[in-house]
Amino acid sequence: MADKAHQVFEVYGESKCFDDDGRIKRTGSVWTASAHIITAVIGSGVLSLAWATAQLGWVAGPTVLLLFSFVTYYTSALLSDCYRTGDPVTGKRNYTYMDAVRANLGGFQVKICGVIQYANLFGVAIGYTIAASISMVAVNRSNCFHKQGHRAACNVSSTPYMIMFGVMEIIFSQIPDFDQISWLSIVAAVMSFTYSTIGLGLGVAQVAETGKIEGSLTGISIGTEVTEMQKIWRSFQALGAIAFAYSYSLILIEIQDTLKSPPAEAKTMKRATLISVAVTTVFYMLCGCFGYAAFGDQSPGNLLTGFGFYNPYWLLDIANVAIVVHLVGAYQVYCQPLFAFVEKTAAEWYPDSKIITKEIDVPIPGFKPFKLNLFRLVWRTIFVIITTVISMLMPFFNDVVGILGAFGFWPLTVYFPVEMYIVQKRITKWSGRWICLQILSGACLVISIAAAAGSFAGVASDLKVYRPFQS
Repeated sequence: MADKAHQVFEVYGESKCFDDDGRIKRTGSVWTASAHIITAVIGSGVLSLAWATAQLGWVAGPTVLLLFSFVTYYTSALLSDCYRTGDPVTGKRNYTYMDAVRANLGGFQVKICGVIQYANLFGVAIGYTIAASISMVAVNRSNCFHKQGHRAACNVSSTPYMIMFGVMEIIFSQIPDFDQISWLSIVAAVMSFTYSTIGLGLGVAQVAETGKIEGSLTGISIGTEVTEMQKIWRSFQALGAIAFAYSYSLILIEIQDTLKSPPAEAKTMKRATLISVAVTTVFYMLCGCFGYAAFGDQSPGNLLTGFGFYNPYWLLDIANVAIVVHLVGAYQVYCQPLFAFVEKTAAEWYPDSKIITKEIDVPIPGFKPFKLNLFRLVWRTIFVIITTVISMLMPFFNDVVGILGAFGFWPLTVYFPVEMYIVQKRITKWSGRWICLQILSGACLVISIAAAAGSFAGVASDLKVYRPFQS
């Protein structure tokens, strides 16, 4: 395949249709990359930040947010330098995160990376299904509270809404690849700003109305709200929630592979990362801090669906609909790399199978024919069904978010980028820079272990009282 690509390039030279490796020319820019990142980052994680800040308090909460933003930006810059092997302009391109690990580290680490990356993408799909259903339920409950009063029970099952979200994802999952969903990312990014701004505005309005800033320097009170042990576990869980709110490194290389060149992809990606992480951090600080200032120890696990706010109910409905639209797009941004990996592997194993390789043209009036692939249709549909069923069995938003953040943060955001960068730049072992990078990696490992412990403790606690398919 690679030889064929090079032959194509030799024929076309500086072609308007093909890149330096013979693949179709990429068209992505700093703005499309920023849209992809913001779609991936400002996801449902932003809604749990007021709760996370409440566990940590006014000192540790904002400090941890800033530290995670710095680590995410720094390690993302390291990772973007690993997109091409060797020369940053003319070196061989690595099309996926796993390709970059294979080119720089090789061996057993590639398999470990693949398992962690794709398990994390699978987990994100579950987390986003849960978050979307919670928002759809919140719209229903908000309208019920408006009609029947705030004391009404208004109990609504999330199961039908998970099924609705699953059906939508089955349809959107038929979009063939990452390069064709930039429009969906832009819509999703606009939606994320919409609901984040509404959440922020409601928090500011609550503080202005009461004239009082809630909360304390050390976070949720021991004794009145939680026991000492619960405080520790919740603080650890909050670290996982914040880590999840910043996690997008697992799809960074795939986003970088959509960028046109020149200029060098790494240069564009670093600009997109800086813009995205800066915008995200400002939003996170505002949403987390104003949410905590409004509700203090009572900050809900999900700012817009925990009913800290009841009015204006129509504004809450708009925000929750925006969350659902955003999560439809974010689900695709995260799952497309997993879809591509499975389909590429299947094509390599069974190159002569028409079920896997054949595409059928489905005519669409007024548009180009849609290319339907039978294997893509069946496998992606099964994937969405599985994630939807698991979501129904374990719909604990904060706990799932914490586990995903803890599980993916250290290996994918820190360890692999650091190790690949050391190899790529030939950094000498035991040099000052090598030691600093290893200290960063070790510190983040400790945080990830603590966050995982807190989140699993939360799931264990929730499972004691939960009955599947009843709420």
